[in-house]
Amino acid sequence: MKDKRTELRIFTIAEWEKEEQYLRKRHQEGWKFTKVSLPGLYRFEKCPPEDVVYQLDYNEEGLKHRDEYVQMFKDCGWEYLQEFAGYTYFRKPVAEMQGEEEIFCDDESRLDMMRRVFAGRYVPILIILMLLILPNIFDQFHSSDADAPILLVLFLILLSVYVWAVASFAYRYWKLKRRLKK
Repeated sequence: MKDKRTELRIFTIAEWEKEEQYLRKRHQEGWKFTKVSLPGLYRFEKCPPEDVVYQLDYNEEGLKHRDEYVQMFKDCGWEYLQEFAGYTYFRKPVAEMQGEEEIFCDDESRLDMMRRVFAGRYVPILIILMLLILPNIFDQFHSSDADAPILLVLFLILLSVYVWAVASFAYRYWKLKRRLKK
């Protein structure tokens, strides 16, 4: 039987909670997460099945002071795993937790992380959208080139993906913010 496994999974920037659940489920099935790399290749090692919570934090400021940042989580019992695409990966066995422990102590700190994700990932996406995609769509509408219809369709597909990603993130942000007001 193989002791290592690689799985291809794609999570959007805003789907860190789904990614955390995916990693936890794999660990419960006896596959400990060891590394993720592009294009969404998750590597696992065989281990005894155990309930382990995985948490992701997006904090580029923390990475500038990486040693102190990682030590802060180690002091709270979280095992540092790696950094990938701006996120830092941590895990902790449920047996070592006191209640429903998370690296975010409340919804306000989770909302703060979402603000950091927005500033670090979605603002550049919006800039690309405004400077590259939209002007090219307008150019293809007025172009008489033979390949203009094909390019127009490609740019419209790209626009749809960008709009979906931003709308998805905005909806999750709005839901969390609404939950905070209650």
